[in-house]
Amino acid sequence: MGKTALAQFTPHDFTAIFFIIAMAMNPIDADSIGKALIGILLIITLHLSFARLSLYNHLNRFLIGEPAILIKHGKLDRRNLKKSRFSLAELLSSVRSQGYSDVTTIQYAILEPNGAISVLPKPEMMPATKEDMSIEPDYQGFPMALIVEGDIQHEHLKMIEKDEVWLKHAVKKAGFTGVRAVFFAVVKDTDHSLIIDDGHGTIRSV
Repeated sequence: MGKTALAQFTPHDFTAIFFIIAMAMNPIDADSIGKALIGILLIITLHLSFARLSLYNHLNRFLIGEPAILIKHGKLDRRNLKKSRFSLAELLSSVRSQGYSDVTTIQYAILEPNGAISVLPKPEMMPATKEDMSIEPDYQGFPMALIVEGDIQHEHLKMIEKDEVWLKHAVKKAGFTGVRAVFFAVVKDTDHSLIIDDGHGTIRSV
């Protein structure tokens, strides 16, 4: 089916997969638990074997595939599009979703082995960075989840050298009844500022 990603499957792609699975099941139809387990173990072994083989560079092109250049220096590569079974409409849609409406502004558009499209714009189209403007960026801090669906993440608390008492106090200070009322809470490792979301549209910071 080429390098088309799962999210880009069309109805006829799914139909083809369904019928292939149905036909493939007939020869391995098992009439006992023992045969079924043998079949499962065989499939697992084959899967792990292919996964291990894919770690070797000289086998990658056969097991995983190779990247294909679909746009080079603003020009479409029709041969690679046809070879990858990737339609022009899909390519244009993918690059538009990344903010590139004009193909001529793209230096390279590469179809990766996992089906994703990597877009590299021409140098003059790249946005200016703080480094380009000689501006020293401020460290924003690394966000760490302290509460996930009402459960305290104790490992992250240890990383910021805080305890459960501090967290519960911060939650109540933000106006919540307790940890269980919090859907998600994240803290920055710089100033330990806490952002709390109850999952129902209320977000508060402490």
